[in-house]
Amino acid sequence: MRIDGLTELIVHVGFPTHTFRSPLIYNPYFESIGANVVVVPMACRPEPYPVLLRSVFALDNVRGALITMPHKVRTVELLDVRSPAVEVAGACNAVRRLPDGRLEGDLFDGEGFVRGLTRKGVVLSGARALVVGCGGVGSAIAAALAAAGVADLVVSDVVPAAAQRLAERLQRHFSRTQARSGPADAIDRDLVVNATPLGMHEDDPLPLDISRLRPGTMVGDVVLHTDLTPLLRHAQARGCRVQVGADMLYEQIPAYLEFFGLPSTTPEHLRALSGLEPSVAAMHEEGV
Repeated sequence: MRIDGLTELIVHVGFPTHTFRSPLIYNPYFESIGANVVVVPMACRPEPYPVLLRSVFALDNVRGALITMPHKVRTVELLDVRSPAVEVAGACNAVRRLPDGRLEGDLFDGEGFVRGLTRKGVVLSGARALVVGCGGVGSAIAAALAAAGVADLVVSDVVPAAAQRLAERLQRHFSRTQARSGPADAIDRDLVVNATPLGMHEDDPLPLDISRLRPGTMVGDVVLHTDLTPLLRHAQARGCRVQVGADMLYEQIPAYLEFFGLPSTTPEHLRALSGLEPSVAAMHEEGV
């Protein structure tokens, strides 16, 4: 890859950076299309991060920033413009500079999940969904589902107050979706999402009662340590369709490219160019 005086930068900011895989995915793609853009890891500890974020956007050749742990939450207060997904989830993983100099942030975890569903032919408009787990990823997925037109959305968490707060934020930003907190009951749901860590280990309890899953229900998981988590294996055995966690990660990269105003592509093309069939545990830690 040639780097010259016209090269544009996408800075990938987090700490530590040794698990970062994004440069191995984005940069081969940029080279393949002849784009003079490069993703550069930047290791920044929490204390200097607010100054760093503003400083890098003082550079004219910075196209944008990918934000990962531990800065996703802190970034929200540093933005001038926030997407509904950022407002609902309270986190941000992509920042760009607007023509007037303001910083705009978005969050693509949920967008990646929804794109994966859509490419599998799942119709979300008017659907009934359940999201189990109301942390950052679960909140982002819930916001993306509401934006996609899900009609009835139940959010569930082991901390009921967290689910209630998420439901209230969803109602404020997506009034056309009936969002409410409730138990992790899949009985009448068209779509069920596990957004908890349960499934990272084979002996983890299941996040919901699989006997309540109906055949044909779409079941998605965000856990990345295996292709098929115990939940997804049980769901398949009951005649359900499934989406694995790694799909969410690769599906969100085209959304990032579009956010930064760059030519987009398909997840399959990115997988082939990178040569990675990811160390998904590392990608999970990094947030791609």
